[in-house]
Amino acid sequence: MAANLDKEAYYRRIKRLYSNWKKGEDEFGKVDAIVVSVGVDEEIVYAKSTAIQTWLFGYEVTDTIMVFCDTKILFLASKKKVDFLKQVAITKGNENANGVPPITLLTREKNESNKPNFDKMIEAIRGSREGKTVGVFSKDKFPGEYMKSWNDTLAAEGLEKVDISAVVAYTMAVKEDGELNLMKKAAAITSEVYSKFFKERVMEIVDADEKVRHSKLAESVEKAIEEKKYLGGVDPSTVEMCYPPIIQSGGNYSLKFSVVSDKNHMHFGAITCAMGIRYKSYCSNLVRTLMVDPPQEMQDNYNFLLQVEEELLKELKHGVKLGDAYNAVLEYVKKEKGDLVAKLTKNLGFAMGIEFREGSLVLNAKNQYKLKKGMVLSVSLGFADLINKDGKKEEQKKYALFVGDTVQINEEEPATVLTPVKKKIKNVGIFLKNDDEEDEEEDGDDAEELLGKGARSAALLADRTRNEMTAEEKRRAHQKELANSLNEEAKRRLTEQKGEQQIQKARKSNVSYKNVSQMPREREIKEMKIFIDKKYETVVMPIFGIATPFHIATIKNISMSVEGDYTYLRINFYVPGSSLGRQEGNIFPNPDATFVKEITYRASNLKAPGDTSVPSTNLQNAFRIIKEVQKRYKTREAEEKEKEGIVKQDSLVVNLNRSNPKLKDLYIRPNIAQKRMQGSLEAHTNGFRFTSVRGDKVDILYNNIKHAIFQPCDGEMIIVLHFHLKNAIMFGKRRHTDVQFYTEVGEITTDLGKHQHMHDRDDLYAEQMEREMRHKLKSAFKNFIEKVETLTREELEFEVPFRDLGFQGAPYRSTCLLQPTSSSLVNVTEWPPFVVTLDEVELVHFERVQFHLKNFDVVIVYKDYNKKVTMINAVPVNSLDPIKEWLNSCDIKYTEGVQSLNWTKIMKTIVDDPEGFFEQGGWSFLDPESEGSGGEEDSESEMEDETFNPSADETEVEEEDSDEDYSSETEDSDYSASLGSEEESGKDWDELEEEARKADKESHYEDEDTSNKKRKNRTPLPPSKKKRRS
Repeated sequence: MAANLDKEAYYRRIKRLYSNWKKGEDEFGKVDAIVVSVGVDEEIVYAKSTAIQTWLFGYEVTDTIMVFCDTKILFLASKKKVDFLKQVAITKGNENANGVPPITLLTREKNESNKPNFDKMIEAIRGSREGKTVGVFSKDKFPGEYMKSWNDTLAAEGLEKVDISAVVAYTMAVKEDGELNLMKKAAAITSEVYSKFFKERVMEIVDADEKVRHSKLAESVEKAIEEKKYLGGVDPSTVEMCYPPIIQSGGNYSLKFSVVSDKNHMHFGAITCAMGIRYKSYCSNLVRTLMVDPPQEMQDNYNFLLQVEEELLKELKHGVKLGDAYNAVLEYVKKEKGDLVAKLTKNLGFAMGIEFREGSLVLNAKNQYKLKKGMVLSVSLGFADLINKDGKKEEQKKYALFVGDTVQINEEEPATVLTPVKKKIKNVGIFLKNDDEEDEEEDGDDAEELLGKGARSAALLADRTRNEMTAEEKRRAHQKELANSLNEEAKRRLTEQKGEQQIQKARKSNVSYKNVSQMPREREIKEMKIFIDKKYETVVMPIFGIATPFHIATIKNISMSVEGDYTYLRINFYVPGSSLGRQEGNIFPNPDATFVKEITYRASNLKAPGDTSVPSTNLQNAFRIIKEVQKRYKTREAEEKEKEGIVKQDSLVVNLNRSNPKLKDLYIRPNIAQKRMQGSLEAHTNGFRFTSVRGDKVDILYNNIKHAIFQPCDGEMIIVLHFHLKNAIMFGKRRHTDVQFYTEVGEITTDLGKHQHMHDRDDLYAEQMEREMRHKLKSAFKNFIEKVETLTREELEFEVPFRDLGFQGAPYRSTCLLQPTSSSLVNVTEWPPFVVTLDEVELVHFERVQFHLKNFDVVIVYKDYNKKVTMINAVPVNSLDPIKEWLNSCDIKYTEGVQSLNWTKIMKTIVDDPEGFFEQGGWSFLDPESEGSGGEEDSESEMEDETFNPSADETEVEEEDSDEDYSSETEDSDYSASLGSEEESGKDWDELEEEARKADKESHYEDEDTSNKKRKNRTPLPPSKKKRRS
């Protein structure tokens, strides 16, 4: 069996089992040994025997007998299963190596008598404590000859059997962090399936007035869990239903989880739905009631049921007895609505885990077991057999209300709900008619019967159009809520941060020599020549006959030039007011001191008689050495700057076990060296280690990983594991917050010169091989991820991008596919990668959203206003609505505008005066629905009026002019001119420029021509005085 066994979990849990047994409480005190025998029965879904195996080993191990004695443990199983169990059996010395009794593995002989093995196990039972009683799970009865022979052996020995189901259930009821994470995931999947599939489907049925049977609807829910889009990216093979969904309506209700959905058609009244999804063997549960046009009394009863659930959650705390919690809720119902006590369900829930229902931990009046922190319960309460006074038909007269959630028990606080599906009346009520129309409907009952289904659905459609919000309206309403909370939250956050003033780091003061004794005593200094002291990185220069040291950090640049017989060396220094470069920071330790800005030295290129060398040689040497020292200093400074702010990581705890999860033949990005190198990635106790083929090592600790992203090779040429880190790590002399490991799954480059044919056997074979390769790699990576998640007890969870929600955009220079995950927006295929954590996002603004543009830009503003905003350019406009829908579902505020804004100035303004910014309305200035739009519409309407009136006046002027002195030339000129004034707004720039050019020519011609010609070519004038007088 290739499966990996979580040894640490096994040792922790077996210790807990033995610890509770030794305490001897309840049935544990009566047993001398514990026997767990598991056979094969496909029909058994839940059994305590298989649950304890899953709890200890992570898997069901069929046809296996386990005997837990006081000082040893015996497992009898087939050879394959014995090999699997060896992982926990072989320990150092095999004697209490992990504080638990040693394990003896016995191999079962197939088709032969197992009497020798049975005898060994009976002998061990007899040797454990008094050897008279064995603890068993009396309800578990597995068929088959093997199980029968074992049970007969036990019976023949005359051992007394004690049922320990309850005490073992209580031992397993408190969940570890890894188990809680699995149950939270299961609850989240249940919530997704209910919200995205079941509720939407019921809305469609009601809207279209379909006739659908309860059983058919339940089957469709079971099929929905095979689709990834309803599972939040989880692999469908890890998900199954805890029980077939239970859908009830039309007066026939049974508020239990043992019933099945009947074949009656769904009635549009109170529709109860119960569904539970199991993820990696751990269960969850959710119950909701949808109501179509509920009368006021039904609404009141439902709201009261929600209050009762709230009371129950307040009672469910660590140390409280289950019976006491039930009785407290019963008292509350008696006090508030005594008539509903008889209608309340007989129990209010039960503990849940690997088994859906722990029969011994039920929330009823008699249960004396205490709740413990870390337990998970399925809380379900309802009112049955309620009477609807408004009901006319038989199925309308009776109804039931049923709600339930998966909850986690806390220390002091009320229980935490893990299935946060909204359940207020506005979220579960489907309202199809207005109050005003009810009277009309009563009068028209007979008419409706005559008109039948067609008229009813038409009325339904009309009512829905009037009463129900469209998706866009819902989004806007939600965005409005987010806008209010956004400004308040941001204001509060900035007020808290106000006290934390940033300390500006002073530029390091570089002193050449701390005292005179360190000054070099070289011959060049005495001869007043330039000398470079490499040890102290200092240039000693003669200034006014004095050797003066300058540290290399003070030199900005140097240049050397030859002019005629002389060589010039020019040295420029950093001084206050000069630009220090992007990385230097414009801060001097003592800015009031006197600074030298520039020094130039001159030396002759001519050799004087008696000289050994040309005088300018010293300047040339100085120039070369200063450049070398400067380069070395800058390189060292750059390395130190890279190391600044690096958080010291814990050391990797290397697990020497060979069965560690491991992936081979991977490339790392960014590269360790200049060339890319292959290597292997191995998961250890507290982190990953990548080892390249030449021996380079890169360690990534689990607690430093912010996002672990698995990008499958669907539609991509590489398959990627990407880690976005909380704190940067150093390798290859640079700091990195993104590290990824990938392998190629196909040819990234294609040879266009190669002759290709669709029926070419080689090409078909190559495609087939690539498909197989993709499948193999996907399986290997998934297997690695599952092992790592098990190893880290679900603390490290890999996110898979939702390709369906992806959109094109250019966060850097090139366009790429940006894909959301459950907590981020990523692109890990291109390099550099793009990762934005959604929890850090304050709001998203869409720029250049205009009707005639094909794309727009996305600006991501972070909660940390000092952080630079992220821009995603050139997003196609058809992605706008899907992006809005996605952001809205993530509770992220978005705004849009037609202009590109100067975000550097905006963020600086906010950071400088946050109080003033929020007093002026905060982020509301980005909203397109602010006051500006109304003003624009008014101004447009005024313009239309103005353009209309003058045109009317002009035609009147034109008529009078033509009556006064009529000629064909005058008429033509006036007509064309008036057209120009009327249709001004409809002309484009080219036409207007052409007109202007003609007008310039004509004005020039008019200056030279007679007054008669002037009149012929004039442009229309405002209304004449003659017209005004009339």
